[in-house]
Amino acid sequence: MKTLTLFGLAVATTLALASPAAANDPRGTWRSQSGETRVRFADCGNQICGTIVASAQARDDKNQDAALRGRSLVGVRMITMRPNGTNAWQGTLYNFQDGKTYNGRMTMPSANSMSLSGCVLGGLICRSQTWTRAN
Repeated sequence: MKTLTLFGLAVATTLALASPAAANDPRGTWRSQSGETRVRFADCGNQICGTIVASAQARDDKNQDAALRGRSLVGVRMITMRPNGTNAWQGTLYNFQDGKTYNGRMTMPSANSMSLSGCVLGGLICRSQTWTRAN
Protein backbone atom coordinates (compact mmCIF):
# COMPACT_ATOMS: atom_id res chain seq x y z
CA MET A 1 0.00 0.00 0.00
CA LYS A 2 2.84 2.39 0.86
CA THR A 3 4.47 1.73 -2.56
CA LEU A 4 1.19 2.46 -4.35
CA THR A 5 0.79 5.74 -2.43
CA LEU A 6 4.35 6.82 -3.29
CA PHE A 7 3.78 5.91 -6.95
CA GLY A 8 0.56 7.97 -7.02
CA LEU A 9 2.33 10.92 -5.41
CA ALA A 10 5.17 10.68 -7.94
CA VAL A 11 2.71 10.62 -10.87
CA ALA A 12 0.75 13.59 -9.49
CA THR A 13 3.95 15.59 -8.94
CA THR A 14 5.18 14.82 -12.48
CA LEU A 15 1.88 15.93 -13.99
CA ALA A 16 1.80 19.11 -11.93
CA LEU A 17 5.32 20.03 -12.99
CA ALA A 18 4.68 19.18 -16.65
CA SER A 19 1.44 21.16 -16.98
CA PRO A 20 2.87 24.70 -17.26
CA ALA A 21 5.27 23.73 -20.05
CA ALA A 22 2.61 21.86 -21.97
CA ALA A 23 0.11 24.70 -21.59
CA ASN A 24 2.15 27.05 -23.75
CA ASP A 25 3.16 24.63 -26.47
CA PRO A 26 2.89 26.30 -29.91
CA ARG A 27 2.33 23.01 -31.76
CA GLY A 28 -1.07 22.91 -33.43
CA THR A 29 -3.07 25.14 -35.77
CA TRP A 30 -3.30 28.90 -35.27
CA ARG A 31 -5.46 31.61 -36.83
CA SER A 32 -3.82 34.91 -37.83
CA GLN A 33 -5.01 38.17 -36.30
CA SER A 34 -7.09 38.95 -39.42
CA GLY A 35 -8.53 35.42 -39.40
CA GLU A 36 -7.64 35.01 -43.08
CA THR A 37 -4.75 32.59 -42.60
CA ARG A 38 -4.29 29.38 -40.63
CA VAL A 39 -0.83 28.04 -39.87
CA ARG A 40 0.06 24.64 -38.41
CA PHE A 41 3.08 24.58 -36.10
CA ALA A 42 5.08 21.38 -35.75
CA ASP A 43 8.60 20.31 -34.83
CA CYS A 44 11.18 20.54 -37.61
CA GLY A 45 14.52 19.39 -36.30
CA ASN A 46 15.45 21.41 -33.21
CA GLN A 47 13.09 24.21 -34.29
CA ILE A 48 9.37 24.78 -34.63
CA CYS A 49 7.99 25.56 -38.07
CA GLY A 50 4.68 27.05 -39.16
CA THR A 51 3.22 25.92 -42.48
CA ILE A 52 0.19 27.58 -44.09
CA VAL A 53 -2.80 25.21 -44.14
CA ALA A 54 -5.46 27.73 -45.28
CA SER A 55 -5.41 31.26 -46.65
CA ALA A 56 -7.87 33.72 -48.15
CA GLN A 57 -5.11 34.62 -50.62
CA ALA A 58 -4.57 31.76 -53.07
CA ARG A 59 -1.15 32.43 -54.62
CA ASP A 60 2.23 33.66 -53.45
CA ASP A 61 2.05 36.47 -56.01
CA LYS A 62 4.26 38.96 -54.10
CA ASN A 63 7.19 36.58 -53.67
CA GLN A 64 10.49 38.27 -54.50
CA ASP A 65 11.47 35.16 -56.49
CA ALA A 66 9.43 35.45 -59.71
CA ALA A 67 9.58 31.67 -60.19
CA LEU A 68 7.58 31.18 -56.96
CA ARG A 69 4.82 33.72 -57.62
CA GLY A 70 2.41 31.17 -59.07
CA ARG A 71 2.64 28.66 -56.22
CA SER A 72 -0.21 28.03 -53.83
CA LEU A 73 0.26 29.52 -50.38
CA VAL A 74 -1.06 26.33 -48.81
CA GLY A 75 2.02 24.29 -47.94
CA VAL A 76 4.41 27.25 -47.73
CA ARG A 77 6.57 27.31 -44.60
CA MET A 78 5.84 30.74 -43.24
CA ILE A 79 7.56 30.64 -39.84
CA THR A 80 10.75 29.03 -38.55
CA MET A 81 11.64 29.55 -34.88
CA ARG A 82 14.08 28.22 -32.32
CA PRO A 83 13.64 28.39 -28.53
CA ASN A 84 14.83 31.60 -26.86
CA GLY A 85 13.76 31.45 -23.22
CA THR A 86 10.56 30.45 -21.47
CA ASN A 87 7.56 30.56 -23.85
CA ALA A 88 9.69 32.53 -26.32
CA TRP A 89 11.23 31.79 -29.71
CA GLN A 90 13.18 33.70 -32.36
CA GLY A 91 13.73 33.11 -36.03
CA THR A 92 12.20 34.17 -39.33
CA LEU A 93 8.73 35.07 -40.59
CA TYR A 94 7.73 35.10 -44.25
CA ASN A 95 5.12 37.77 -45.02
CA PHE A 96 3.36 36.68 -48.21
CA GLN A 97 1.56 40.05 -48.36
CA ASP A 98 4.80 41.78 -49.33
CA GLY A 99 6.94 38.77 -50.32
CA LYS A 100 9.64 39.49 -47.73
CA THR A 101 11.16 37.46 -44.91
CA TYR A 102 11.76 39.18 -41.57
CA ASN A 103 13.67 38.40 -38.41
CA GLY A 104 11.13 37.80 -35.74
CA ARG A 105 10.08 36.74 -32.30
CA MET A 106 7.25 34.62 -31.02
CA THR A 107 5.93 34.52 -27.47
CA MET A 108 3.02 32.72 -25.87
CA PRO A 109 1.43 34.68 -23.02
CA SER A 110 -1.16 31.89 -22.67
CA ALA A 111 -1.98 28.47 -24.10
CA ASN A 112 -4.37 29.97 -26.69
CA SER A 113 -2.62 33.25 -27.53
CA MET A 114 0.54 33.78 -29.56
CA SER A 115 2.32 37.07 -30.27
CA LEU A 116 4.39 37.25 -33.45
CA SER A 117 6.69 40.19 -34.21
CA GLY A 118 8.53 40.79 -37.48
CA CYS A 119 11.39 43.27 -37.30
CA VAL A 120 13.66 45.34 -39.55
CA LEU A 121 16.77 47.44 -38.89
CA GLY A 122 18.16 44.98 -36.36
CA GLY A 123 14.97 44.99 -34.31
CA LEU A 124 14.53 48.77 -34.14
CA ILE A 125 11.19 48.66 -35.92
CA CYS A 126 8.83 45.75 -35.28
CA ARG A 127 5.26 44.99 -36.17
CA SER A 128 3.30 42.55 -34.02
CA GLN A 129 0.18 40.47 -34.35
CA THR A 130 -1.72 38.34 -31.86
CA TRP A 131 -2.83 34.95 -33.13
CA THR A 132 -5.30 32.56 -31.51
CA ARG A 133 -5.32 28.79 -31.37
CA ALA A 134 -7.66 27.29 -33.96
CA ASN A 135 -7.79 23.76 -32.52
